[in-house]
Amino acid sequence: MSPSPLTHSTEASPRPSDAPPDEADPAAIAAAFETQGRTALLWRRSTARDRIRRIRSLRSALLARRQDFYDAFASDLAKPVAEVEASELLPVLDEIRHAIGNLRRWMRPLRIIPTPVMLGTVARVQYQPRGRVLIIAPWNYPLNLCVGPLVSALAAGNTAILKPSELTPAVSALLARLVGETFPPSEVALFEGGVDTATRLLDLPFDHIFFTGSPAVGRRVMAAASRHLASVTLELGGKSPTIVGQTADLRAAAETILWGKFLNNGQTCVAPDHVYVHASVRDAFVIHCRDVIAARYGAGPDTQRRSGDLTRIVNPRHTARISELLSDALNRGARILPGGDVDARDRFGAPTLLDRIAPGSRIMEEEIFGPLLPLLDFTDIDPVIADINARPKPLALYVFSRDRGEIGRILEETSSGGACVNHCVMQFAHGGLPFGGVNNSGIGNAHGVFGFRAFSHERAVLRATPLRTVRMFFPPSRPSRTRLIRRVGDLLRLPTIGGW
Repeated sequence: MSPSPLTHSTEASPRPSDAPPDEADPAAIAAAFETQGRTALLWRRSTARDRIRRIRSLRSALLARRQDFYDAFASDLAKPVAEVEASELLPVLDEIRHAIGNLRRWMRPLRIIPTPVMLGTVARVQYQPRGRVLIIAPWNYPLNLCVGPLVSALAAGNTAILKPSELTPAVSALLARLVGETFPPSEVALFEGGVDTATRLLDLPFDHIFFTGSPAVGRRVMAAASRHLASVTLELGGKSPTIVGQTADLRAAAETILWGKFLNNGQTCVAPDHVYVHASVRDAFVIHCRDVIAARYGAGPDTQRRSGDLTRIVNPRHTARISELLSDALNRGARILPGGDVDARDRFGAPTLLDRIAPGSRIMEEEIFGPLLPLLDFTDIDPVIADINARPKPLALYVFSRDRGEIGRILEETSSGGACVNHCVMQFAHGGLPFGGVNNSGIGNAHGVFGFRAFSHERAVLRATPLRTVRMFFPPSRPSRTRLIRRVGDLLRLPTIGGW
């Protein structure tokens, strides 16, 4: 969904300026990759103390540049300071806190109870660093989605090369200075640039690639990784559906859904993409939505343009794409409720709700990734579930209801990377939950122990004890041994007892 292997979520999303980005020095990339190979071998013996020290250095560097990040985000996205704190710095700082507090436990080998056939052995799972890893970050949360995975990579004992997006040049340049002042290139390196830099990095035989972006670009990353049989974590996107049932708390639903949708002005991979709302409560829900938008951003376009709480869209071309989605929907009969003001030159998009969406509208076929929210009426949950299941599996699904039976049925009969009940987006921020997609919306998980495991190789280690039952399988075979082996096979048909 982007012209570059490193941008997130839209096919038409260039840099803020029309000038091509400066590409990284190929010699510097090659040198960093080579020296990190030697470091990675040494870091296989790294202790929890070693890794925690590096993570703490990263935290200190982030906190020392807090104001610098406010300024960089204001330059790239006109992002409010409160939103920088809540959606960029806070999740990373919490990831750091969680890793420091739990790393020793995560690193501890996991002892495995022997199966009957394996009596006489001791087994465990040992967590080893994968080695050299590549982290490709998107533009929509350029700090959070670059540094968050780096925390997990360092916790697992890896070296890392980072590639931030060229679409947020101020934040990317600040991250480059931060990384360069905190780590030597033999440990962590960051390279700015565009397509050429991305291609050059993806040509290298990394041990693991962590990519956040669109499904379309994720396929290209996976194809590049396959050339070296590198493992991948793909954090992708998708059209995350939201259901507002007949029994929902409508005011709370409106407040929460519109927060999740218009956070970062809709440029969020787990944002509600469209809302199925029960016809019996639709009008009341719309009234609540109008009130919430007016209270938060202003009642009209002039007030909303002056709002300090609306992030701008990343660049004019992406804004134009949002305008095209809106125009296509209107031309097919859609109706604007509140909103509808889009200005490509100013990178402005007003919070907009639409209804009467015609089948085949682009807005229902493409990930919106902007401040447009379609409302779809329903009276029976069966067609809603069928519609969700007919589409590619989304990154998130949100249900607002007080009917436990309805909630349970929706969760049981649909599939998504994650889900929230009577909330949205917050599953991303929960450090104890795996964050990731399924099929089209992603491969693998991130955050907390799941991020640690994503960047670790789970190595099986088995040790023999003096009781070596495996000898009964050694040739030459004898009738007595054959009878014994058959007896073991018969025992395996018995019910499982005590972990066997």
